[in-house]
Amino acid sequence: MQTPDLASAPPPVRDRDIVVIGLQPWYYDIGSNCKNIATWFARHNRVLYVNLPINRKTFLSSNKNPGIRQHCEVIKGKGETIRPIRENMWEFYPTSVVESINGLPSTKVFKAINWFNNRRFARNIRQAVRTLGFKDIILFNDNDVYNGFYLKELLQPSLYIYYFRDFLQGFDYWKKHVSVLEPQLIKKADAAVTNSVYYAEYCSTHNPHSYYIGQGCNLELFNTDIPHPKPEELTHLSSPIIGYVGAIDSSRLDDKILAGIATENPDWTIVMVGPEDDFFKASGLHQLPNIHFIGRRPLQQLPDFVAHFDVCINPQFNNEITKGNYPLKIDEYLALGKPVVATRTRTMKLFEEYTYLADTPGEYTALIRQALKEDSPAQQTRRIAFARSHTWDNSMAELYKVLNDLL
Repeated sequence: MQTPDLASAPPPVRDRDIVVIGLQPWYYDIGSNCKNIATWFARHNRVLYVNLPINRKTFLSSNKNPGIRQHCEVIKGKGETIRPIRENMWEFYPTSVVESINGLPSTKVFKAINWFNNRRFARNIRQAVRTLGFKDIILFNDNDVYNGFYLKELLQPSLYIYYFRDFLQGFDYWKKHVSVLEPQLIKKADAAVTNSVYYAEYCSTHNPHSYYIGQGCNLELFNTDIPHPKPEELTHLSSPIIGYVGAIDSSRLDDKILAGIATENPDWTIVMVGPEDDFFKASGLHQLPNIHFIGRRPLQQLPDFVAHFDVCINPQFNNEITKGNYPLKIDEYLALGKPVVATRTRTMKLFEEYTYLADTPGEYTALIRQALKEDSPAQQTRRIAFARSHTWDNSMAELYKVLNDLL
C-alpha cells in the first residue's frame, strides 16, 4: 500500500477526458462516492458518466423502478443516449443489453461469456466517446468487477483506475465469481485507490500501486448552522431516542444488537430510518413496542432525524463486508455533534477518539448509557470539527496526486 505525499498539493489533473463507470447509475436518486468524484473531475476535465448496462433479465422484467424503465426506453430508441448533467459532464445510457450470467456455476464459463458482454459495453462507450470528441481517455472504475473486467484491453485508456470501496466478495450474490475476478482486475489496473486503509492493504497484495485516498463527505445538509425541525414521526416519541439512519440490511446490521437494546431498556425509544430488506421486514423487532421503523425518507430530511436523536448507533456485524467499509453515516452523525455508539471494526479505529466502540453486542447498552451521561457542548464541538476534516478537497487532492504520478 502506498500513501501519496501531499506535502505540496499537486495541481489537479486538467483538460483530460475521463470516463467513469460503476455500480450506481446516475439516475439512482441517492448520493455516492462515484457521483461525487465524477463531479469533482468535471471541475477541470470533461467527464462521461456511464450508467450501468441493463442485463437481459432486467430488460424483460415488468417490475422496474422509474430510472431503469427510462433506460429501457432509451434502449428501444425512445430517448437520447447522451444527456448533459452540468458543464463538462454528461450521462450516458448504454444501449446494448448484456446477458444475465451471475448464476453460472463455472467462473471459467462466466469469464468467457463476460468477454462478449464487455465487448458490447465497450462498443457503446466508444460510440459515446466519439460523439463527444473525447481523446486519450482516463477510465475510472467504481467497484464494477463484471462490466469493467476487460475494458482496459477493449478501450485501451491512457490510465485504468480501479476504485475499491466495498468488499463485494463478502456478499452471497457476488462472492463466487468476484472472489476470482476482482484480484485479477486489481492486478491489471494501472492503480487501485481506496477509501479505507484496510482495503488499500488488501489491494496492495495484488498491485503495488495501491493507494489510500481517504473519504470525502458532503456535509452541507448535516450542518449545525442551519435549522433542523423535528420530524412529525418523532413528536410523539419519548426520550431518550436512540437512532439509526441508513439501509437496514441484514448482511451488515445485527438484529440481536437492536433486540438487546430494546428489551434491556424498555424506557428508551429506538428509531430506525431507512429501507428494510426482506429479513428485517419479517423480523420480530417489529413486535417490540419501543422500536419504530420509519421507512425510507428523502436525503434532505435525514439530518432532521439525526438532529433530534439523543444517541446515534451503527449496530453492525464485524464481518468481511463491514470490517473495511468506510461508514459515511458516522461522519454525518458526528457533523451534527451527536454521540455515537458503533461496532468496533478495522475502519472504525479512525473514529475511536470520537465515538464509543462495542466489541460485543452486549456492550451496547452500557456504552449508550455512557454516551448519554458524558455528552456536552465541548464534546459536540470536537465531533463536529473532526467530521468536517473529512472533505472532498483532501480526498481528491490525494487522488490527483496518484493520477499525476502515473501520467
